[in-house]
This record gives sequence, C-alpha cells and structure tokens, in this order.
Amino acid sequence: MKSLYFLVVFLFIQSLSAQQEALTSFENKTDALLSQFVIKGYVDYGAIQKSDDLLNELVSDLANIDNSSFNAPQEQSFYINAYNVLVIDQVVRSYPVSSVKEIAGFFNRTKHTVGGKKLTLDEIEKDILIKKFADSRFHFVLVCGAKDCPKIWNRAYRSENLEEQLVAQSQKALNDPEFLKVSSDKVGLSEIFRWNRFEFGGRKDVINFINQFREEPIDPEINSFYYTYDWTLNDTKFESNSSYSSANNSFRYVTSAAIPKGGIELKIFNNLYSQVTNPPDEPQFRSTFLTTRLSFLYGQSNRFNVGFVTQYRRVLNSTGESSPFDVFQSLEGLNGRQGVTAFGPQIRWAPVKGWTNFSVQSSLTFPIGNELSGGSDTPFLDWSGPVFWTQFFNDKSIGDKFSLFTEIDLLVEDIGGSGRSNRVSTPMTVIFSWFPQKNFTVYGLVNYSPFFVQPYDYFRQFGMGMKYQITRDFEVELLFTDFSNKYLSSNFGQAATYNFGFRYSR
Repeated sequence: MKSLYFLVVFLFIQSLSAQQEALTSFENKTDALLSQFVIKGYVDYGAIQKSDDLLNELVSDLANIDNSSFNAPQEQSFYINAYNVLVIDQVVRSYPVSSVKEIAGFFNRTKHTVGGKKLTLDEIEKDILIKKFADSRFHFVLVCGAKDCPKIWNRAYRSENLEEQLVAQSQKALNDPEFLKVSSDKVGLSEIFRWNRFEFGGRKDVINFINQFREEPIDPEINSFYYTYDWTLNDTKFESNSSYSSANNSFRYVTSAAIPKGGIELKIFNNLYSQVTNPPDEPQFRSTFLTTRLSFLYGQSNRFNVGFVTQYRRVLNSTGESSPFDVFQSLEGLNGRQGVTAFGPQIRWAPVKGWTNFSVQSSLTFPIGNELSGGSDTPFLDWSGPVFWTQFFNDKSIGDKFSLFTEIDLLVEDIGGSGRSNRVSTPMTVIFSWFPQKNFTVYGLVNYSPFFVQPYDYFRQFGMGMKYQITRDFEVELLFTDFSNKYLSSNFGQAATYNFGFRYSR
C-alpha cells in the first residue's frame, strides 16, 4: 500500500515538473520572439511573417500545454503571454493589414486552442483573466495590436515576478503622454477606461486608480474626456506616421471578408422592386416584386465558409393607380402570388492568403414550387430552373473615412433544357462609402448588368444607402435605387427598388 502511495506521489510530482518545464519553455520562446521583433513597443510583423518558425512553435505549444495544475501567478502569466502571442499570430496570418479591425472576428469569433480549450481573445481576457482574477492592471499588459494600446513589452511575463511586472507596465502606460494626455486643465483618457468602466468605476475613481502609478498625480477634480481610439496596427512601419488614423474606417464591417473559423454570419435582405409602364392610350400597369433573401455562412476555416441561401417572393400586378407597397396587402382575388421559391448551398472563400478584403462567393439554388414562371392566368414569381450565382468581392479602404467596394458577378438563371431561358449576365457594382461616424456609413451605388441574349438587353441602377452598426455584431441597412432597362425605356416606364436588410455575426 505504501508503495502505491509513493508511486502516486512520485507521478504527481513528475506531472507538476513536466508542466513547469513546459511553461518555462513557452516563456523562453515568447521572450525570444518578443525581444527579436518588438522595437520600442511596435511589432515588426513583416519580419515575423518571413521567419515565423518560432511563432508557429509557440502557437503549437499553447495548444498542448497542460495548465490544469498551474497556481494563480502561473495561470495569469500564461494567459497574458498567450493573448499577446495570439494577437501577433492572427495579424501575421492576414498581413499586410493596417488595423486588426480589418480582420473579421478578430476578438470575438476566431477560436484558438489554448491548453486544450477553444478560446477567443475576448474569452481569454474577460472570461478567464478579468472574471477570475479581477485585476484591472491586466489592461496595461494585454496588447490588442493597435497604436493606442499600451506599448507591448519586448519580454515574456513570468510567474515568479509577475507582480513586479504588472506594476512596472502599469506605471509605464500611465506615465506615457501618448496614452494619458495630461494638460494643465484637462486629461484625455484612453477609451480602455470607458470600455471597462465597471472595473474602474466613475471618472473620479479612474483618476484615483491612475494616481497609484503616476509620478505626478492628477487632480481628481480635473476635467476629463475620452479621446478617439486609434486602431492603426502597432506595426514598426507605422511608428513614425502619427498622422495615420483608421478611427472610423476600422470599425466598419468589411463586406468582402471571409468569416473566421468557427464564426457565423446571418443576412436577411429585403428587396422591393416596382416598375410602372404607361404607353400612350393605354392604362398604367404596375408590376411589383418583394424578394426576401436569407443567407447563412459558417467559418469552416479562416478562408473557407459554407452555408445556404433561401428565397421568399411576393408578386403583384395591377392596372391603374397603385402603390409599390400594395404588394404587402392580402393577395387573395388579385393578380398576385407568394411563396418560398428557392433554396441551395452557398460557399465563400478567400483564394489569396493575405488578401483579406477579397473573396469569392458562389451559390446554386434550386426552385421550390410548381409553375413558378407563371402562365396565361398566373404572374411570373421566379425561375423554374436552378440559378448559379458567383460573386467576386473586393473592398479597399481610402484613408480613415472612405472605402471603395467593387463586385463583378457571373449569374446564370433558369438553367435547364429546351424551353428554359438559360439567361447569362455579368452584373458589375461599384459602391463608394463615407464613414461620418465610427458605426455609421453613407454610400452611393452604381450597378450595370448586361444580358448575353438576342436581342441584347441590360439594366442599370443608381442609388444611395446607409448602414448602421447597432453593435459590433449587428448591422442594419437601407438602400434606394433608381432602375432602368431596355424594356422600360421603350415603354414609357420607370422603376425603383426599396431595400432593407440586417446582418448578424459572431
């Protein structure tokens, strides 16, 4: 029995020793990475990308380290180093970028394997470090990859002297005039204090907290404000460019980005299209379509997404005085129809590593329902054959307040045998966006779509729209366009679209 007891104790001690060795090895490698590639608080991401063997080793070690028996200082230092290493790793995988905000799901959707668990950066920070240990000083050692983060230290945090390191880094940040903007009559506070205000308390409590680490204490009654956070990447190539700022642009949802691994995206877009023709000596005729398109994507990997798309439509044809919004009324007894008309798989992928704002999206939808294309007594509701749609997206930031989005499509509709139209078109869209505020977008749209049929046909659209990000994960959109095509031009017609949509991601 004693032998068994000593064996258990021996194995336990061996396990602890192995865990300590793994932690020490990880800290040493982190030390080597940071000391080589961090210069004055900025990271040389380009150099790491060219020689990323050490970074890959660190990420692999993070996944396999058993931290189940770590004491409190060991656990804290482990997760602090893990957070900073994973920020660097995620940037390097998408580099070159000018802000971590250009990488979809950077903080809250991309999962990393840490100690055998799948965790996002937000979960490491909020659910483990802050929630478990309740130490506000973590905000001065966890570096999110932005210029307005506290400067990243070029050394690893170590459990044996973590307390001294937390104090030193807090002092360094809170005496840094770029981080805390103190003048004679006011102080500019980082938005870190606003985002985590429940930890720091009110503004007076914030000043009292800051004064614990200040060489020159601040008057607790001084006027204070939150300066706009600069999300420009803490890259060595941006170190001397203090005029560069992505304050507004970096907050926006990048339309053309792939969904990160483990993330989801749900879009519902409602398009109300209504056209009126009024040839001489004939009554006015209006045809209105309401299309609700639901799209779902899941991040199979950071560059490949899978999902589905489905479509619901209502159509109403009417003669005489009418409104586009009559389509919302009951269609019973009217020349109208409704129903779910299509369903099919969808993929999105980023074919070129490093081109984070370029992707290709394809869907193949199959018809649902009978006689969708209508007949002599029933209006056209949708195509009776499958539809193949491939979209090429590209999105480019222009300074901190503008962006240019371009899209070129290949659309093949009503695919099938004889009697089908097999209509082929290549819609082209350009959207110019302005960001007057961080979460608000105003944009102009131009769209032209040639149809490769005989005789030649086309349509074109000009429009204005706006988007608002209610939260980082939820966005709503409004769009109006003026629409024209060959048929309308020759039949004294006019048309417009009214659009409303929302997008949810996590």
